[in-house]
Amino acid sequence: MELFTVEFWIALASIIMIDLVLAGDNAIVIGMAARNIPKENQKKVIIWGTVGAFVIRAIATLLVVYLLNITGLRLIGGLALVYIAYKLLVEEKEEDNISASSQMWAAIRTIIIADAMMGLDNVLAVAGAAHGDFPLVVVGLAISIPIMVWCSTLILKLIERFPWIIALGSAILAWTAAKMIIEEPLIKAYFENGFIKYGFELIVIVLVVLIGLKVKKKNADAKAAKEITL
Repeated sequence: MELFTVEFWIALASIIMIDLVLAGDNAIVIGMAARNIPKENQKKVIIWGTVGAFVIRAIATLLVVYLLNITGLRLIGGLALVYIAYKLLVEEKEEDNISASSQMWAAIRTIIIADAMMGLDNVLAVAGAAHGDFPLVVVGLAISIPIMVWCSTLILKLIERFPWIIALGSAILAWTAAKMIIEEPLIKAYFENGFIKYGFELIVIVLVVLIGLKVKKKNADAKAAKEITL
């Protein structure tokens, strides 16, 4: 595709819009993963996590034809995202004896893995809008990075002010995971009935949130009891 033609600008605008519309889940993951990192390192986690996700997304878009041929990819990605939704809900701030760099890289790793698992729909949409023009994909993703960083920073601030957003974010990620699982060609036929489809999505959300909150409370009680005995 030739640069700076009407076709180029339309395709670029489409890619940026797709990135932003589908970026909500990604911003939630980034904000939740960074919430337990020391404040002086949170910005670094957000930026490097977003950049890492961008690189993975660009590579995946280039390989999208091959990805479509991988049987069970959506199912594996959905199950992995269920675990990440639970993990982000349960995890608390690391103990002081764990190095800041270890905390940072653990959070960045979570962001990149989560984005890779749930970014398939985004990759397919972007690849379609770009009509096979990979440089255009890279430009569109690069433009969306600062907006993603801003959205993630905003979510992080909201989490600090309203802790219940953590559970809401986990529920949204669980819903995304359930939709990925349902769309897996190997089992999609079993979810053609609307009652089964939406019932499954609801069950996944409820289980992740309820189990996560229960484990989170149990861990908090154990930590409080330990501090009392010291």
